[in-house]
Amino acid sequence: MLKLKKFKVTNFRSVMDSGWIDCDDVTTLIGINEAGKSNIILALWKLKPARNEGEAVIELQHDMPISKYSEWRNMPKLRYFINAHFEMDSDFSSTFSEKGFSTDNVWGFSVSRNFEGTYLVKCITSTGEQKAIDEKEIRQHIISEIPSFVYYSNYNNLDAQIYLPHAVDLLEGTPVPGFDNPSKVRTLRILFEFVGLKAREILELGKSPIQPTSPQQNYNRTQQQQALSQDVIDGAALDISERTKLLNSASAKLTREFKLWWKQGEYKFRFHADGNFFKIWVSDDKRDDEIELERRSTGLQWFLSFFLVFLVESESAHSGAVLLLDEAGLTLHPLAQEDLLNFFNGLSSDNQIIHTTHSPFLVDTSNIDRVKAVYVDSDGYTVVSSDLLASSDKQNLKSIYPAHAAIGLNVSKILLNGCQPIIVEGASDQFYLNAIKCYLVEKGKLKPKRDMLFMPSGGCRNKGITALINIVTAKNEAIPFVVLDSDTTGKSAKKDLLAGVYKDSEKKIVEIAEFVLFDNSEIEDLIPFELMQVQLNKWLGTADDDFEPDTSKAILPQIETFAKENGIIPPKGWKVSLAEGVKRQLQKPKTSVAEEYLNKWIALFKKLNEK
Repeated sequence: MLKLKKFKVTNFRSVMDSGWIDCDDVTTLIGINEAGKSNIILALWKLKPARNEGEAVIELQHDMPISKYSEWRNMPKLRYFINAHFEMDSDFSSTFSEKGFSTDNVWGFSVSRNFEGTYLVKCITSTGEQKAIDEKEIRQHIISEIPSFVYYSNYNNLDAQIYLPHAVDLLEGTPVPGFDNPSKVRTLRILFEFVGLKAREILELGKSPIQPTSPQQNYNRTQQQQALSQDVIDGAALDISERTKLLNSASAKLTREFKLWWKQGEYKFRFHADGNFFKIWVSDDKRDDEIELERRSTGLQWFLSFFLVFLVESESAHSGAVLLLDEAGLTLHPLAQEDLLNFFNGLSSDNQIIHTTHSPFLVDTSNIDRVKAVYVDSDGYTVVSSDLLASSDKQNLKSIYPAHAAIGLNVSKILLNGCQPIIVEGASDQFYLNAIKCYLVEKGKLKPKRDMLFMPSGGCRNKGITALINIVTAKNEAIPFVVLDSDTTGKSAKKDLLAGVYKDSEKKIVEIAEFVLFDNSEIEDLIPFELMQVQLNKWLGTADDDFEPDTSKAILPQIETFAKENGIIPPKGWKVSLAEGVKRQLQKPKTSVAEEYLNKWIALFKKLNEK
């Protein structure tokens, strides 16, 4: 498998050079209107669209920068608009080798596409060097193996009422006067494909054998019906019955599949064809009355259309398609947007997602390093940056407002005034340190100069920590303390920070090993085992033997080893639950802490309380 690691857009619409855009499982692009967010993902879509039709086709008139069109239109082969780097996993390497191609010292591949539609493929070594691949067979194989891209925007939303004669013409490639929306045609085609229907078949099955030959003549319908043979009447009845069964079957499939995705209620869909019209009716578990889809919320309409496009196009593109969403879920309620964000995280195990948004509810504050800001530079071209404070321009500062709002910076004047922000790795660290702080204050062992606010960075990753530092220091000139575990990832993060923003502030990086005198120590090693025991016994208590830790070694690896040896699968999120349990224990009035641990806590907070 090849995974998208980064990409760069050049010479495309409003983008002359976006700069490299690092990609995670979910990547979020934020920016003001007209900053060029859509152009960024449209260019990536055209690298290898799941279906090369409609807007996915390269169009020189629309896709070349207007200022360069007259100069470049006759040399499309010389202008590349997209370059993407894909990392190779071991399975792909093995398959590649089986075909007789060597992957020695190859990290991945660079794939570019020009306005003529041809590709340039290079191999990337582990040292970052690139070499063009001349062998046609190898190039074609790599291109066939890079993930396809599925693009979706609000303009793809499905119409609730469909005029079947027009649908037949549009789906069969015949223009319809007054209709020029390839996005809706795409979604319409996908709807019929998903539910296994054919527009022409539904139209033909619904035609009545009783038709007047001239609109001027006044036919007696009853007499005409009597004149028809019983075979014709029976045949028409069978056709209507067949159409009804097809529509009911398709309705049931859509209802069943949609229920697995949408979490804002249970919905039932019904397809109905009346003469030349095809209509979608919707009811839900709170309202039995059916309502036309067009009269339901625009959020539901968006999600239904997105659901269809993703399922059909990602399936046709095989596994691993990259999903590109333009203004995803803009019309959804904030709680539904949060559900959508969680849904993205679930989808990303199989499909990378890149989405644009204005909404703070679709910015993952636990992974702030995944957010990229889209700006307009001084020349009026689109650029992308991972630095959420990259520009002092007032218009561009508006671009990053969703990130500010998402982490509470819209109320930071109230929240951070008089507070000391301290960055920690994750939610567990936040629970432990808050609980210890409150305990020490209550016992009269700590009198902080300012209230200490522990802010989780979403894990021990330098990018996440650095992004949070950038935002925090926007309101506080002093660089904040960072508390890190002393395991391998913590030491690596410290090394990276010292090489970057903390190169002159080493004292502001606090390692747990300063207070726990053994290797690979983590914040849990500052906690007496007695405070953990109640929570741990909830799932370790099923073992034949009691868990008795060695307090001279890191405790988390011991817990994991004990669980494995006793065939116990740790519950999801057990480390955070453990921290919450310790917090509850420390809040009990009669809880006392051994002097050995109390001294460690006092030493830690004394350091954090320094200027």
